[in-house]
Amino acid sequence: MTWLDLPADTLFGLDNLPYGVFSTAGDPQRRRLGVAIGGQVLDAGAAARAVGSPDPLLEAATLDPLLAAGRPAWTRVREALTRWLTEPAFRPVIEPCLLPRADVTLHLPFTVGDYVDFYASEHHASNLGRLFRPGSEPLTPNWKHLPIGYHGRSGTVVVSGTPVVRPNGQRKAPADAAPTFGPSRRLDIEAEVGFVVGAGSELGTPVPMADFAEHVFGVCLVNDWSARDIQAWEYVPLGPFLGKSFATSVSPWVVPLDALAAARVAPPARDVEPLPYLDDRDTKEPWGLDLALEVRVNGTLISRPPFAGMYWTAAQMLAHMTVNGASVRPGDLFASGTVSGPERGTEGALIELTWNGERPAQLADGSGRAFLEDGDAVTITATAPGPNGTRIGFGEVTGRILPAR
Repeated sequence: MTWLDLPADTLFGLDNLPYGVFSTAGDPQRRRLGVAIGGQVLDAGAAARAVGSPDPLLEAATLDPLLAAGRPAWTRVREALTRWLTEPAFRPVIEPCLLPRADVTLHLPFTVGDYVDFYASEHHASNLGRLFRPGSEPLTPNWKHLPIGYHGRSGTVVVSGTPVVRPNGQRKAPADAAPTFGPSRRLDIEAEVGFVVGAGSELGTPVPMADFAEHVFGVCLVNDWSARDIQAWEYVPLGPFLGKSFATSVSPWVVPLDALAAARVAPPARDVEPLPYLDDRDTKEPWGLDLALEVRVNGTLISRPPFAGMYWTAAQMLAHMTVNGASVRPGDLFASGTVSGPERGTEGALIELTWNGERPAQLADGSGRAFLEDGDAVTITATAPGPNGTRIGFGEVTGRILPAR
């Protein structure tokens, strides 16, 4: 129970308490750590001072110090926040620290260190394989033996609401005699789930799957914008580069891993036995997550990708990412890759949903989309099961396409 008057169906209830960074119109230069509760934001630093327990971790302008503090600190802070918002004795001092969520500006909540993007959906990988290698096996020989990924460009990770400028680059269709240069003609989305690293690891020491929750602080939404024509020409033999690095959008709220206990599920059955460091078949509580995503273009719902069907879990991704001794640092971000399901209307990218442009997605205004046009706005949302039949939310990640420069 809480002394707050929360709607019964709120996605930002006490079981969630996601973290973000905000500023106000009256003090736009000052960034503060906030926690979403109902339709409000709790100024976490001000709340700690108000109860007589000032905390340097909550006074920072980003989540960075809290991320680096590790799991004992994460647990302590979450327990304190819950007490402040439930025990009536705290109401007189905490209530003034609450601000309407609609009145604040949200910012990138942490400093992104390294950014890694995976390719963990079997349905997505199979669809692209059928599109680009017709007549061949949809999956590459290594796909079911390891989580495939690539290193992205952390400097172009932006917060939700940041406009996305259509990228320029080289393009060469199969029938073209030579490449041409210009704006991408096949601009796409990728609906993904991101995992924010908190406590770092030592260089040379892998992070086993069992230690996943000691290193990962929380979860956000990701749209890894993709220029498919630029990507198709450049990706052989080294993989994605300019077709991906122009922008990656993330949601402003980071849902703590502790809020997702009720969302944990077993991943799909695997028909290839994984190597021991990736083998989670005997794990009592594997790290599959039952997250329900929705993708909208200009307000029209075009897809509902189901994260529960992802072949590789985030714990396996982290284990593979570090098995060679690579270290992780606070603020590192790794994403799942496009989330796609087996049915039409569950694809997390336009290239699949429209089958490479052959069957355009229909929007509410009567127009169709094979790929994104200038002015289009894309919004990705997600919810997950919470305790006692409730749902928790991740907010949204949105971006509008601006013309190439």
